[in-house]
Amino acid sequence: MTEAQLTFKRYEKKYMICPQQYERFRQQLDEHIRPDHFFTSTVCSIYYDTDNYSLIRNSIDKPIYKEKLRLRSYNVPKPDDDVFVELKGKFKGLVYKRRVMMRHEEAVAYLAGERSAPQDGQVVREVDWFLKTTPVQPKVFIGCDRQAYVAKDDESLRITFDENIRWRDYELELSAGSHGENILPQGYVLMELKIPEACPMWLARMLSEHQLFPAGFSKYGTCYKENLINGVILNV
Repeated sequence: MTEAQLTFKRYEKKYMICPQQYERFRQQLDEHIRPDHFFTSTVCSIYYDTDNYSLIRNSIDKPIYKEKLRLRSYNVPKPDDDVFVELKGKFKGLVYKRRVMMRHEEAVAYLAGERSAPQDGQVVREVDWFLKTTPVQPKVFIGCDRQAYVAKDDESLRITFDENIRWRDYELELSAGSHGENILPQGYVLMELKIPEACPMWLARMLSEHQLFPAGFSKYGTCYKENLINGVILNV
């Protein structure tokens, strides 16, 4: 079994693709990519924030440096399944993601301040400091159905396609399921390019040919601006 990567340093570019663009673009792109080790999954994330959503409000203001904390699983977990506690920061366009794996029930208790992390290490110490200096709690669930690929000629280039992006602000547990209200119009797909350095020329030409441009889309940010900021809170 392939081990999950725990630290990342890369550029991430997001593209919002309508159904017609997606079909044409994928037909050409398939010549250059192959499925990743973790090809298909339902990505489930609980985003942690302060009472007044200060983390996402700061992120929307586009500071030089921003950071967020989330609990993530790939498919809906059971109590003993492994999940990831993730700190994701961005500095001048470069994304830094550090995460630590632990059992779901351990992670929930750890983030709630009810127990220490089951292991030590640099990432745990960073999360400890974040929790000590920033009082946070589960605020939003966001899920999506993902297909992940790597370039045939360079495995450091990763491309993901997220469909059926949905959210909820109730049942804020990963084990509660992946249901929620849709964020995107029907058929729209969010493509993410995850690259360590520059985009290869063949991909840059394809993006230009299909008139695909970076969208600067944030799942949590969109959820906040279109729902939470206006007081339209799901509570069922």
